[in-house]
Amino acid sequence: MLKRVSSCLLCLFLLSRHADAQKNITLAEAQQMALTQNKKLKSARYNIEAAKAAREGINGADKPMVDGSVLGFYVGKPLNTLLPEYGVSPSVLLKQSIYAGGKIKLGKQAADKGIEIYQEQKSLAESEVLFNVQKAYWQVASVSEKITLATTFKALLESLLTQLTNSFDAGMIYKNDILRVQVQLNEAELNLSKAKDGLIMAKLNLSQTIGMPGNTDIVLADSVVGTFNPLVDDHYLTAAENRPEIRLLKKAMEAQQLQEKLLKADFKPTVGLLASGFASFGPKMNFENGNNVLSSYLGLVSVSIPILDWGQKAGKVKEQSFKISAQQMQIQETRELISLEAQNAYLQLNQAARRIDLSQVSVQQANENLRLNNDRFSAGTVTGQDVLEAQTLWQQANSNVIDAKVEYKISEAAYKKAVGDPQ
Repeated sequence: MLKRVSSCLLCLFLLSRHADAQKNITLAEAQQMALTQNKKLKSARYNIEAAKAAREGINGADKPMVDGSVLGFYVGKPLNTLLPEYGVSPSVLLKQSIYAGGKIKLGKQAADKGIEIYQEQKSLAESEVLFNVQKAYWQVASVSEKITLATTFKALLESLLTQLTNSFDAGMIYKNDILRVQVQLNEAELNLSKAKDGLIMAKLNLSQTIGMPGNTDIVLADSVVGTFNPLVDDHYLTAAENRPEIRLLKKAMEAQQLQEKLLKADFKPTVGLLASGFASFGPKMNFENGNNVLSSYLGLVSVSIPILDWGQKAGKVKEQSFKISAQQMQIQETRELISLEAQNAYLQLNQAARRIDLSQVSVQQANENLRLNNDRFSAGTVTGQDVLEAQTLWQQANSNVIDAKVEYKISEAAYKKAVGDPQ
């Protein structure tokens, strides 16, 4: 009795472990998981936090800086006849920038722009990741449906092989009819094995994209169903301004313009204040009255005015101006390329819709062809080879429908990405 109970508990444990290892997941859930767990997006978020930390560091650039130090000394002979033999001297140094030609303000603006650039890079990465999630998701769906189709096709071949074997045993057909089906059945077995291996790799690819452990058995909650209509909108004509690539390039150009202003600020004077207070403790440290304590302070104002640098600063400004012009050209070219990409995605999606319509017609014809050949084979008016060819056409037609529907789903995702719509 105890042995039976232990066996039951072991089975329940294994079933629970198997259930934990499986995860039913919709496309929307897969995309949401990718947004929070994908390693590329995690890296993008760390870059944003790093830029924010750098911006916080710049906040103190216009504040006074205070440094403290303590110096201990011991003087040997013969200097100890002129100086105190030993002592301790603490000091405090204060620095304050009064005017820096606008560099501090521009530096803060540049740091803010850096944060914006990293945020746009994250948006761009999100767009790419979400598109890759959809491709990986529908690839798993495609392979899963191909396995189902391959299993059905294998069953058809096995049924035909049984019928032909019975006919051969009855002396009604030659053995080459059986061999022909056996060859096709072996190929079907091999293709089914390849498809199962492909499903494993497709699931691993999806797991990596959405940040799930590779040992999780993903089960798709969505299938390749729904409407597959051609598009009639013209969003692709205005796609460029919605794309993160354009926003990123614009932010980068604004950063270049701030850099130009920073370089121009080098032509302006800078004014700074330095104040220092110190004290020294030691035997007869104060040379004025012989006390053991000497204290004093020091104040300095510095004014730096650029006079002549033989065109070095002007050359840097001119160089930066050309970089800005190059950035503007890159923005224009990217707009053109995005427009081409969006229009191509529009055409590809409509082609996929037309392919589905034609493929579904082919499936109807293949179904009817297979039915007629099965009926005629039963009546003895066609051979097993005719049925085999009809089954092969049926399998190919159904495979083409699966390919066309998955192509539509991926083309739809590519179109949305191309026009900058949320995935």
